[in-house]
Parts: sequence; C-alpha cells; structure tokens
Amino acid sequence: MSQTRIPCLLMRGGTSKGAYFLADDLPSDPALRDQVLLAVMGSPDTRQIDGIGGADSLTSKVAIVRRSTRDDADVDYLFAQVLVEEARVDYGQNCGNILAAVGPFAIERGLLPAGDAQTWVRIFMENSGQVATAQVATPGGVVEYAGDTVIDGVPGGAAPLVVEFADIAGSSCGALLPTGHVRDRFDGIEVTCIDNGMPVILLRAEDLGRSGYESREELEADAELKARLESIRLQAGPRMNLGDVSQRNVPKMCLVSTPRHGGALNTRSFIPHHCHASIGVFGAVSAATACLVADSVVQAVASPGEGEYRRLSIEHPSGEFSVAFRLHGEQIVGCGLVRTARLLFDGQVCIPRKVWTGRR
Repeated sequence: MSQTRIPCLLMRGGTSKGAYFLADDLPSDPALRDQVLLAVMGSPDTRQIDGIGGADSLTSKVAIVRRSTRDDADVDYLFAQVLVEEARVDYGQNCGNILAAVGPFAIERGLLPAGDAQTWVRIFMENSGQVATAQVATPGGVVEYAGDTVIDGVPGGAAPLVVEFADIAGSSCGALLPTGHVRDRFDGIEVTCIDNGMPVILLRAEDLGRSGYESREELEADAELKARLESIRLQAGPRMNLGDVSQRNVPKMCLVSTPRHGGALNTRSFIPHHCHASIGVFGAVSAATACLVADSVVQAVASPGEGEYRRLSIEHPSGEFSVAFRLHGEQIVGCGLVRTARLLFDGQVCIPRKVWTGRR
C-alpha cells in the first residue's frame, strides 16, 4: 500500500477551516509530524493541489487535540499553521477561529461526555499556556451545528458557540504591552504593540497615507505599504520579546481608522504579509483591547463605549467581529466572543507512505 490513512475531521471554526486530529493519530516526533502535516495540506504549493489545503492561510490550519491531564482543563489543543508556499509549520501563535471547533471535535471524538443541553469544554491552549472555556450546544447529548447565529465571513447561520477567556494578556509576549510602553515609534510611525491573545502592532492608517477603508485587493497590491509594514514589524518583534520574527507569522500588523458602521474601530489586518479578508479572533480581541488602553494609538479613532460590560464591534473588510469585555474599573477582568462551527467531513486523510508509515 502506497498511502497512509489518518483519521481526521475537517471542520469550519469561525471564519477558518482546518484538519482536526487526535494527537495519538499523528507521529510523536515533532519533526516527522510537521512533514505529515505538510503532506496533508499539500504544501509547499500555491494551489495546494496535492493536499486538502485550500490555497489560503485561512484554510491551511490544523488542530491537534488530546485528553488533558491538567486539573483545570478537559482537553489540550495545539494549533499548527501550515504555510502554503513554504515547507514550514508554525506553532508560534493561537488561532481563535480554529479554537471554536475544538469543543465540538472533542465531543465528537468522545474525549468527554456531552451534556443533555449544553456542554462546557475547558480547553488548554498549548501555544500560549492559557485556558479557554467553550459552551457547546448538545441537545440530547449530540453536538448541534444548525442554528440562526450569523457571523460575518460565513454564509448562512449556525448554532452559537460561546468561547470565554479568563486571562490571555501577554499570551505570547509575556505582557499586555510587551515593549513596556503604550506607544512606540518605528520609522517615524507611532504604533501600539499589544498582546491580549495575539501579538499585534496597531498603526493609524492615516499616518501611512492610507484611508484604512481600502479593499483587501487594493492593500494586497500595495507593495510600498507592505514593505513599510514589514520594516516596522521586524524592528518591533525583538522589542515585543518575540526575537527575530522574519520567519514567524507574528506579530500581526493592523491598520486602524474611524468606524463607519457603528462599531468601535475599523481595521485592516495583515497576517502578517497578506491582507486578511476579515480579522483573526485573537487579533480582534487585541485590537478591541487597545480601544480600552489609555493613550493607545487607536483611541483617537475608536469608540470604546462605557460601562462595566461592553461589547466592542471591530469592523473589517467583510463585516464585523464583536468582542465582549467585563471590566472592574479600568481593569479588564474577562473577555469572550460568539463564534460558530460546523463539521464538514469525517473520514481519513491520505498521505504518501514514504512520508510516514503510520507507526508512532
């Protein structure tokens, strides 16, 4: 037999799509596992024609899940970003969209029992060391995917899936403001470097001679802008305790401007070299958090709202992403978001046997 068959669920989580695996179904050696994941997705290849990747970073993602041995978690979740055009797998970040389907996956695979109406799944995020809690609808002890909840970037409706985070500040960088400053200046441009689940560098679009309302296609074709963003990113990376980021997907770059549709902030996000069709989950959380940080670069253009409980709508090219905050005074004590997920395919993904024989 020339193929190795690996049990796999293909799932949509939020506005991303990925392959979900039990950790025990993949090689235990990390280097060999990376080779397997590259073969699964068909990387490196711009079309990913020889794998199940969708020729886009948003559809070339992997969740590796196992039953947790921690007292505060039910399952452990490792996120892997499989690069499309490079033979590389990046574990240096979280993905909140892929996280959205980890709870349903864990229930589908029997890692924990389902409740009669709702199931709370405590998920330890290995990439950042934090725990999230997903509330999954399970009427009759079965995951419910159908519903009327709509999120921008996904056609139609689905069952709501609530994900809450207790403390994700400094998830990758060690501090909410990893440079130690609310504002920094690189190449003459003021920025706010922040990490509340995702390391992000926020810049006012007007400071770069852009409106912030350009389409994804316009920004994707703007070579001069992308070169300036990369220069700032490479300088800021070490200051954010991330070291040399030339071969990393973090920090993300995010242009901000005044919201146009009643939201808190308008954004154009880069991940990090390509303009995002929307905005990542944790990228949205970090951007929304900056709205609440006194003297951040976004405050001049943001509408942060008032009160102990706030829902901040982050506008992006294909709609908006709402982040809920719970505050005590000026301190953020919790945040959460509403996502949806759907099981797309349940079966076995095949890779060349020469890559891996299937023996762990």
